[in-house]
Order: sequence, then C-alpha cells, then structure tokens
Amino acid sequence: MDLQYQSGFGNTFSTEAEKGALPVGQNSPQRTPRGLYAEVHSGTAFTAPRHENLSSWLYRLRPSAMHGPFARIADGNLRSGPFAEADTPPNRLRWDPLPIVEGDFVDGLFTLAGSGDPASQAGIAVHIYRATRSMKDRYFYSADGELMFVPQQNRIRICSEYGLLDVAPGEIAVMPRGTKFRLEVDGPTRGYLCENYGAHFRLPELGPIGAQGLAQKRDFLAPVAAYEAKDGRCQVVAKFLGKLWAAEYAHSPLDVVAWHGNLAPYKYDLARFMTLGTVSFDHPDPSIFTVLTSPSGRAGVANCDFVIFPPRWQVAEHSFRPPWFHRNAMSELMGLVKGVYDAKAEGFTPGCVSIHNCMSAHGPDVATHEKASKAELRPHKIEDTLAFMWESRYVFRPTAAALAAKELQKDYDKVWDGFEPNARS
Repeated sequence: MDLQYQSGFGNTFSTEAEKGALPVGQNSPQRTPRGLYAEVHSGTAFTAPRHENLSSWLYRLRPSAMHGPFARIADGNLRSGPFAEADTPPNRLRWDPLPIVEGDFVDGLFTLAGSGDPASQAGIAVHIYRATRSMKDRYFYSADGELMFVPQQNRIRICSEYGLLDVAPGEIAVMPRGTKFRLEVDGPTRGYLCENYGAHFRLPELGPIGAQGLAQKRDFLAPVAAYEAKDGRCQVVAKFLGKLWAAEYAHSPLDVVAWHGNLAPYKYDLARFMTLGTVSFDHPDPSIFTVLTSPSGRAGVANCDFVIFPPRWQVAEHSFRPPWFHRNAMSELMGLVKGVYDAKAEGFTPGCVSIHNCMSAHGPDVATHEKASKAELRPHKIEDTLAFMWESRYVFRPTAAALAAKELQKDYDKVWDGFEPNARS
C-alpha cells in the first residue's frame, strides 16, 4: 500500500481520517465533532519561545489516560543515561554488525553507548534495533527522548498515533518524545536508533551558505491521520527514566481520528540532501554535511548533530581528499548503511559502528592513506555509499554489554600500524 504524506518541516499540519472530524475555529469545543476526545500532545514547555514551541491537538476515540497502572518489566539489553556501568576508555572502538535476534522491535533493542541523562534532558543514547516479526498487540513510546530511526537492513513501517510512515534504508524517521507506535517489519530487520534526550532536532542554520543547500523543509514528510478502531487487550511499553514499564490497555492507543499542529513524526529521504563541498582545495569540515541538529545551551556546540556522507563528487586540487587525521573536542559515533566508507579500506561494513571520542586521534587507515596520497587528482564521484555520524559535545560511554560483545573488534587500533616517518633529517 502506497502511503500519503504531508510535506514540510515545522509546519502546522491539519489532517483527518474521517471527514468532519477536525473542529473548526476552536481546539476543544464543548462538543467535538463525532464526539471525539480532544487532547494536547506538547513536545516543549508551554512557555517555550514561539519559534521553538511544538504541540499538536489530537482528536481520538478515547482519552489516552484511559488505562491501568504501569509495572516494571525486564530491560533486556536496553540501557539509558547516566552511563556509568563500565569505565569509558579513550580507545578508538569499532563493532561488527550485531546479529539479528528473534523477536519484535522491543525484544531486539541493544544499547551501544550514550551520554548525559534523560532526567536532566541532555545527551543521547544510541541503540541498535533488530526484529524478525512485527509488533501486533504491543506498542512502545519513550518519555526520555525523541527517536531517530536509520534503517540499515530492510524497510520498516511505523504505525503511530499520527499515522503511518514507511521508511527504507537511505531514509530516516523521527518519532517525537512520547509518541506511541508499533513497528512492522517484513523479514529480518536491523537499523540504528538515536534517542535524543535534549532539544528536539531541527534544521541547522545556513549562514553564508544562503537559502539553498543541505536539507530543505519541503522534502520532509509527515503522516496523514490513520487510526485503529480496535478493542481487545494489548500492551503498551513505556521507557521512562531509562527503565521499561508496561501497562495493559483494553484498546489500541493508535485511535487518533484527526489531528492538527506542528508536533508530528516525520521522514526524510537522504538522497534529497544537497551536498556541498570544496571546488578548489582541501577537505571541508564534516559539519558541512549536517542534516539535523539538536542544540545545547552553548551556541555552535551541539547536543547532537546528524551528519551524512552520501554519494558526491570529489574535485579538490592539490589535496588529500579523504578525511584528514584529526582529534576533535566533539565525540563521534559512525554507522554505515550501505557501500564503502571512503576513509576505510576494510573492516567497516554496512551495519558496523565506530566510536571516536573526545581527543581520540583517528583518520584514514594505512591503505587508504597510501592510495589517496598517490591518486591522480581528477574529478571523481563517490557512488553507492551512505555513511552517517552522530556527533555530540558529550562523550559516548559504551555499555558493559557493548564492551563485552564478541562483535567488538579487538584489533581495531592496528589499522593505523605501519605509517613510516617520511621526513627524517
């Protein structure tokens, strides 16, 4: 089934699954159309500045307050900040793809690393999601942060309170904090998941770039209203202050018949990103590839930047074209959706993850450096690839399970062995 979407980023949307379900001129009239229950979903504080304020009115079959108490359930391999269960080494770290395990989205969550604390609404967590079956009578939401999905193997369908999103590898989707959803899959599925505890993702400022370039508002897609009028027992799993809780409902929580506002899930096709780069010399900073940013309290220093390295032309003259060796005040966590990353010769395959934390020196391996140093500098297009990075002012602290995983590459440091001193006196 091909889904319909609404386009734009930060727009005020209006959508109804049944004609006449949206009230006109008043959000919560004494008698709403069709007897629906009016409810506000606030993504920011009521008094947040107008340009940052996010909220939507939902008109549903039953109030979402209509359920019993939540009770603790097992967290599995899901973890949350503060990430203090294991010492965080200054080492460069890299993992092979985690195997896909039997179960649904909640069963397969594995926390790799994170920073900050959801209680203080700062920092992020990075998980790997895996599933072999769809969620049926089970739903999930995170009260701790918004969720960014980066599919790596197989597409997913996110059925949410706001409607449906189909998201394939090469696309991303973001679920606002507190949005209930279930995830449908078609076969073994894996992807990356960023849980953003801080300020919501938004488009970066463009500065001297001007009005064009990078990601454009028109290319972001929000769902249209679609609801489940389904009675029967189901489970809603909540992530709250880092722990999993579950409540039993007597009906589907996805019963929103109509909604309007500027808080909504959205998806984005990364192929629509307008890549910018040098047309003279030197490799530009990776910040030029920022799709979305979650700002911190300090200007220009992000709680989290989402950066991609898509297909693009390399044309710089007299330049070493791959990323140069560097140490960074920011910390970097990278993943690969498809293809080959141009700074690594081998060992970084689709589904892999690497962490290069604050001031940990990194850059191209020996083989890549040798090849790039001798390459003929003619225009060259990097094709059939998609790598990405979540970059943060906070250090990524690996979980104990991640540090003990057999997929952790014990010999990662060796990719930098063999560089010769070439300027001896």
